[in-house]
Amino acid sequence: MSNHFDVIVIGSGPGGEGACMRAAKEGKRVAVVDEFPTVGGSCTHLGTIPTKALRQSVQRILDFGSSYGDNYQELLRTADSVIDKQVRLRRGFYERNDVEIINGRAEFADEKRVRVALHDGGSERYSADYFVIASGSRPYHPPDVDFSHPRVRDSDTILALDENPKSVAIYGAGVIGCEYASIFRGLQIKTNLINTRDRLLSFLDDEITDALSYHLREHGALIRHNEEYERVEADDEGATIYLKSNKQIRADYLLWAQGRTGNSDNMGLEAIGVETDRRGAITINRNHQTEAHPHIYAVGDVSGFPSLASAAYDQGRFAATHLLFGEAGYQLVENIPTGIYTIPEISSIGETERELTEKKTPYEVGHAFFKHLARAQITERTTGMLKLLFHRDSLEILGIHCFGANAAEIIHIGQAIMARKGKANSIMYFINTTFNYPTMAEAYRVAALNGINRVSRSKV
Repeated sequence: MSNHFDVIVIGSGPGGEGACMRAAKEGKRVAVVDEFPTVGGSCTHLGTIPTKALRQSVQRILDFGSSYGDNYQELLRTADSVIDKQVRLRRGFYERNDVEIINGRAEFADEKRVRVALHDGGSERYSADYFVIASGSRPYHPPDVDFSHPRVRDSDTILALDENPKSVAIYGAGVIGCEYASIFRGLQIKTNLINTRDRLLSFLDDEITDALSYHLREHGALIRHNEEYERVEADDEGATIYLKSNKQIRADYLLWAQGRTGNSDNMGLEAIGVETDRRGAITINRNHQTEAHPHIYAVGDVSGFPSLASAAYDQGRFAATHLLFGEAGYQLVENIPTGIYTIPEISSIGETERELTEKKTPYEVGHAFFKHLARAQITERTTGMLKLLFHRDSLEILGIHCFGANAAEIIHIGQAIMARKGKANSIMYFINTTFNYPTMAEAYRVAALNGINRVSRSKV
């Protein structure tokens, strides 16, 4: 069979899958090239799926006790079973849509051809009318830290520990650092969380990050703010991170969780004039096309912001729609929900109190504390709250912030209402809608009533 395709997609994570399925369903001959021996990309094998499966196992231990097992390796095996199920599911998508799967590493020979170093030996050249680069990202490695040492790990290699550590130091308190801090403390592993900023997850609403900090500390995590590393030393027994503040943090393992790098290197992009930034993100236009070659697209983490699996799938579909029809007709929605799988989890959409205050927007706040909800009391997951921010005059919903069990699910109810235009986007929807009882969704009615009581009666 010919080695020429209508579309070649590099990477089978969410962005690559979205592009493949969209193009294949329009009758195009599509191939996907992936370095992993099975489909799914970093999202399935190293990132979203294994960490969230691991986190869920830890949550069960906290809910029901150690009868569910508290050994790190045992919990990782649980994650492996989820990965296997996801791989089988996703492989079926490609097979049913006649997308050819090529296992190997792709490198551009020129703007119309890629050379693939095949997993089963040798190499092969393939050509295409269009290319979609969806190669994802990997943990950032500063050059002065020795990641070849077994005591120094990143968010990929921490999933391959062969022992149950007694202590871990995490450098970087972003999403990944906070999620792993929750996981390790849930396993009663001594945890030092080292933050280079003055608060955790500063892009979130302050009240939410304050709650996260409180619960991490309550469970025994030691959080150190405004710290920067000077050097890292590791030996057979553990790793020591020396901070510029003259502190020394010693632990069995150091988990480096400070940023990510786009997987754009060693792909031959520089030779064909495709530009990347200092963190490896490919420069694209609003249609996900590279400037040098409009027939070469980039989506997902390798194209930079927002670096979310959920957004990557949409970006893949949008790019494929554009290469098929010359226009996408739509872009990512303005408000993309953030899901952070700490314990308890966090989800947020829209603006924060800090942002609204800086803009001098007249807003008001409505709270629903989970401890007051019947469903939360029944499930014994009473930690957390739902917070609505709305315009004081129009009652338009401006931001929704949730901290607690199932936050990443709860957020979507509010997201749907926020997407409505004009007066349809109002907290009055939650007041005038009947919710099942008892449910966690009822938090929207409680929060809306709490908020409306803060404004004049004439608004009701």
